Amino acid sequence: MTYRAPVDDIAFALRNAAGLGPALAEGLYGDLSDDVIQAVLEEAGKFATDVLAPLNPIGDRYGTPFKDGIVTTAPGWKEAYRAWAQAGWNGLAAPAQWGGQDLPQAVNAACIEMWNSAAMAFGLGPVLTMAGIDALVTHGSDELKRTYLPKLVSGEWMGTMQLTEPQAGSDVGALRAKAERAADGSYRITGQKIFITYGEHDLTDNIIHLVLARLPDAPPGTKGISLFLVPKFLLNADGSPGQRNDARAHSIEHKLGIHASPTCTMVYGDRGGATGFLIGEENRGMACMFTMMNQARLSVALQGVAIAERATQQALAYARERRQGRATSAQSGSSPIIAHPDVKRMLLTMRALTRAARAICYATAVALDRAQRSPDDAARNAAHERASLLTPIAKAFSTDIGNEVASLGVQVHGGMGYVEETGAAQHYRDARIAPIYEGTNGIQAIDLVTRKLPLAGGATVRAYVGELRRTVEAVNVTNDPAFGWTGVRLQDAVDSLQRATDWLLGGQHNDLEPALAGATPYLRLFALAAGGALLAQEALAAKRIAENGADAAARTAIARFFAENLAVQAGGLERTVVEGADSVNRADAALA
Repeated sequence: MTYRAPVDDIAFALRNAAGLGPALAEGLYGDLSDDVIQAVLEEAGKFATDVLAPLNPIGDRYGTPFKDGIVTTAPGWKEAYRAWAQAGWNGLAAPAQWGGQDLPQAVNAACIEMWNSAAMAFGLGPVLTMAGIDALVTHGSDELKRTYLPKLVSGEWMGTMQLTEPQAGSDVGALRAKAERAADGSYRITGQKIFITYGEHDLTDNIIHLVLARLPDAPPGTKGISLFLVPKFLLNADGSPGQRNDARAHSIEHKLGIHASPTCTMVYGDRGGATGFLIGEENRGMACMFTMMNQARLSVALQGVAIAERATQQALAYARERRQGRATSAQSGSSPIIAHPDVKRMLLTMRALTRAARAICYATAVALDRAQRSPDDAARNAAHERASLLTPIAKAFSTDIGNEVASLGVQVHGGMGYVEETGAAQHYRDARIAPIYEGTNGIQAIDLVTRKLPLAGGATVRAYVGELRRTVEAVNVTNDPAFGWTGVRLQDAVDSLQRATDWLLGGQHNDLEPALAGATPYLRLFALAAGGALLAQEALAAKRIAENGADAAARTAIARFFAENLAVQAGGLERTVVEGADSVNRADAALA
């Protein structure tokens, strides 16, 4: 079963859950119209459905053969990438000054979801180029911008992000790659990087590596890290690729999933050092890298949504066709398995989690747009803090549910899900990396409770919880029996979130350990409360649109299912956060 981009669902979530509709009405995006956005989404959906999706199983089987330092991408991959880049998709949200279209990050986020649903191994590469563009725009010198941004924005060249070393994974401060100052103002980079996505490939004639390294006189830890632009090919005077730089792919990894994405070990300095150019200031590389990582983390969150959407589509199609047993409502013969309550429960769980995660991700993207485009400093700062709060939730929750939904997709297929020919297993394999890279989900949870909750003295999170409460109140005001217990269950979830948040902010614990032990369940609690409220918001919006009778009924049913079957976990998660730390921190004997 092939993927069909859910353009209508995506557009509805953008307008009515994420806040794109009000932002357009306010003039945040100038004269950009809803019709233009719809046209962009429809064209992206066609490309994802017709061009990329058929390549997904081909790439999975072919992989990325590596010989003599060269990676060969799967058949059709190169042609698809060139068509994608020539259509302008790489520069959708990039500044017009450098050849981009300057469209909203929220619209780009929706497109990123579609690219990754169609073929996650394809969509992964451009995500890093886009993140590199952000870092270069924000921190690069004028000369670097003029030299590299036009071809990165156009997609003629691709970019990479290079942090990880064998001894320096999540602990970036432990990296050992070296940078030496050269007389001409450039730097010579030596060392090794591992797990580098698209570190070598044949899609473009140059690859622009953004590499973290340490100067000889740098202070220890993360305060002594600098960021360098290291091109695969140094440039001729006319800007074309010239001499090969002293950087190469040593090998590629053989992975569980995303087989068509080359994951490389990179070596710098076989011939004395790769030529690199400083981005930003010396020893301030982490600030530059976080510009990339924040963009990349939202993109990875969208990969979780993307895989969940594709797995859900495939499971639904299979469940409608596969007949086994007789449902209690059937008069005779065998029934499609979708008629059996347990299968229906799995499918509803898949759809509800996918839509909740999508709404959270898109809301994060709209917050990023407001942080960039709002007319005054106070509004931009408030939006920046909102985006900072939501980013770890979006990344961790969306990639966690990507795994859960893909697993349920295998289960719906039964034995056929466990064999490769249906494709359900590929979604499960591909999904597994997303909770790991761009900051493990455990680190996202720690970031949330230690850095993001205290923003503005807790005012940022409290304002957001207040918004969730207003949505719940709006559900209750409708007195619509179709909502069932939605209002009550969401109220309970928001109350649990409020109490757990107050506990974490209030310092009832004497040290950091209890907060760290409760970080992951707290993030899940937050996401369930937020996701439930956003789905309810979609249902309320659909009810306001008179011609959307069938859609309103469907969205109300999804919101009710989420509230009554998933958001009800919030109370237990609250108790785990507040009461469960000792069961973690005093359990060393159990792990001896």
